[in-house]
Amino acid sequence: MLNFELVNPVKILFGKGEITKIKKLVPKQANVLLLYGKGSIKKNGVYDQVTQALSGHNTIEFGGIPANPEYAILLEALAIIKKENISFILAVGGGSVIDGAKFLSSAALFEGENPWDILAKRIRTDKGMPFGTVLTLPATGSEMNSGSVISRKETGEKLAMGGPGLFPQFSVLDPTVVASIPNRQLANGITDAYTHVLEQYMTYPIGADLQDRFAESIMNSLIETAPKLMDNPSDYTIAANFMWCCTMALNGLIQKGVPTDWAIHAMGHELTALHGIDHARTLAIIAPRHYAYFLDNKKEKLAQYGERVWNITEGSLEERAKKAIDKTEYFFQSLDIPTRISEYATDYSETAEKVRSALENRGWTALGEHKNVTPDAVKAIVEASY
Repeated sequence: MLNFELVNPVKILFGKGEITKIKKLVPKQANVLLLYGKGSIKKNGVYDQVTQALSGHNTIEFGGIPANPEYAILLEALAIIKKENISFILAVGGGSVIDGAKFLSSAALFEGENPWDILAKRIRTDKGMPFGTVLTLPATGSEMNSGSVISRKETGEKLAMGGPGLFPQFSVLDPTVVASIPNRQLANGITDAYTHVLEQYMTYPIGADLQDRFAESIMNSLIETAPKLMDNPSDYTIAANFMWCCTMALNGLIQKGVPTDWAIHAMGHELTALHGIDHARTLAIIAPRHYAYFLDNKKEKLAQYGERVWNITEGSLEERAKKAIDKTEYFFQSLDIPTRISEYATDYSETAEKVRSALENRGWTALGEHKNVTPDAVKAIVEASY
């Protein structure tokens, strides 16, 4: 097991009715920016619960944060933060809204001239404006980590940022919100969380037995929960298990002491930037081809995963590894997630070269746990995903 440090200061309030408690968690004298998406919270009752809890606070609203939070829109929110002397941000939504809040948290205290530098120059945020979250769409784990991904349509970029100053002070996880989520978004959430686990697990054995079991348990739970959730998202027990799996998949715990990959995400972000494909679906497209390309490096862990998660016990090590890749792709497809670029885009012939070029221009020429995901490998993997 590798050396590690683990710090996670996020206060989690999990369960039905917990939204009311934000009244005591948001500082009484704070000027609050209430940040949300395109209005679904006004249809499922969350908006009413939140505004009632904030009734004693000075609150200004900013709605309209899109999926893949857009830099230009966030700059509008940043202008309000500065004009209205906002001192606390409450993000109510899924990963996109929460990621947007993290950018605003960082940008509000950023002393440079261009906030985009936080992303483009990978500037770590050690201190940000305080913020909390109310999760309405489980998927990304952003409610309990310090990472964020922001898109910029103008330049076709989708970049990550982070730092210890970007942990939420608190996050409310009420599983009853899951009942109002469309099936497409539920499928995306399952796929996103599942692939988050894979990125932290599917590398090579290092003797971190408990970490492996944590990861395998989350994947097993998602596999068991998925069909039940798609059939009956209003079942509280099912929704609660789904929501907690998504949070645990990327709250920092399972990545400690083990090597991690994250090349799938790097390639996936480019597919979103190029073709507007939902983030989770880009991961389902790239993951099977990525694992097939690096089979020799990953076959021991793939075979272990195949046995412990998919009960694959017959065949050679390599045969079991290949079967595990197939099972993973079939799982995504069982959620009505297409796993080929050609199922989303009509003009994709130059996609592989564009992804290769984008990552190379950014200096990302040695990705993955072995630093062997080169520009040529990226191009081959994306081409195989057509």
